[in-house]
Amino acid sequence: MSIYYRGILFLVVTAFLGEGIEILVNMILARQLGSHGLGLYMSILPTILLIILISSFELPVSISKFIAEREERYHRNIMYHAITITIIFTSLLFVVGTVLLPFIPIFNSYHPYVRWLVIILIPVISFTSVARGYFMGRQQMGKIAISNFLRKIFQLAGLFVLFRFFEFNPESSLLIAIATLIGSEIVVFLYLVFMFIIQFKELRRQPFSNLNRKIVRKNLMAVSIPTTGMRLFTAFTNAVQPFIIKAALVHSGITAVQATEQFGMLMGVAISIGFFPGFIAHSLMIVLIPAVSKTHSERDFSSLQRMLQQVIILTLGYGIVAVTIFFFFAPELASLFFKSGTSATYLQLLWPFFLFHYFVIPLQAFMIGLDLIKEAFIHIIWSTVISFSLILVLGSMSEWRMDGVIIGMNTGSVLLALMHYFTVCKKIGVSVFTGRVVHQ
Repeated sequence: MSIYYRGILFLVVTAFLGEGIEILVNMILARQLGSHGLGLYMSILPTILLIILISSFELPVSISKFIAEREERYHRNIMYHAITITIIFTSLLFVVGTVLLPFIPIFNSYHPYVRWLVIILIPVISFTSVARGYFMGRQQMGKIAISNFLRKIFQLAGLFVLFRFFEFNPESSLLIAIATLIGSEIVVFLYLVFMFIIQFKELRRQPFSNLNRKIVRKNLMAVSIPTTGMRLFTAFTNAVQPFIIKAALVHSGITAVQATEQFGMLMGVAISIGFFPGFIAHSLMIVLIPAVSKTHSERDFSSLQRMLQQVIILTLGYGIVAVTIFFFFAPELASLFFKSGTSATYLQLLWPFFLFHYFVIPLQAFMIGLDLIKEAFIHIIWSTVISFSLILVLGSMSEWRMDGVIIGMNTGSVLLALMHYFTVCKKIGVSVFTGRVVHQ
């Protein structure tokens, strides 16, 4: 368990630095792009993240889970098969992406180069995912933490230098912002693949045993396919969400430009600030997936119960502190981006969304490690349907507008966290309300 706690600590520290950099990145974007440009950036970002998700095929999750559950002598063979699968998958996806992306209408509002920058991401993300999954499975969280930090620092440096010393028109500024984001993924690719090649050479010198190719493929696909489906649904809904929110606001009686500006303040300011403490939750998730998988494969339910209790206490501790600060210091925090009280109000109203979001992430890691991916997917579907329904109904009312949108977002987050928690408790034998063990 010591490697488990060291991994969490290292990831949390580096993620804290990375999130601090992310705030600086969003401040630069807000000031350079303006409210409308930031709205456009935040509108295209979910689509880019959707492409990243498809390209990764959730290999970090499936490989890390399989590596953690198997003895070290099988790792070399597992990685051979994983790389083979990745080459085939990436080649097919690259061809499909090259053919289809030019016809996706969402890119019509952006510089033509944006499409081709996104296509470059496909092989970059796919092979980065293989290396990331291996290091996660071996509990080598230092390399994961460094790669995450490199991504943020490169993006910040690129934006600062380009916007500080050069002048761009609004369209070119938006292109630079997107190009810098994609460039940071290339930096991560170069680092992780280089480290993986070094470690793989060492692995080839050690004794190894073979696993049947069908067994490896079946185990990887058994996690990658449903997890990708779950993430794909989430990414798709995130990509659709900007249009649903803006459509609801326009229907309530405001102009399309006003709706885009309000959405920019919601996602670029309030959500950026509120998600800042989420680096702790994401650090927990990275460590928990292989840790829970290994512990569950050993049928050690007492350790699983203890891990869940520790995660709940830790999340409750930092979560309450975070949302309290957001509520009482919202104007000061929001003013770092825009001199507008609107985004501060959004930040205050979204406190349930943020608090329960911090719980959702580590609980989802438990769901994956406990082979409850199907159940997690169903939970996400239900929470999204209810959240979007409320956004459309309440956000379209002239008396509610963005307040109605926020109610829908809060409801979805609370519902998802509770469904995950109840299911995990039932699986490992913990009382839902007291957290005490009810059976072994």
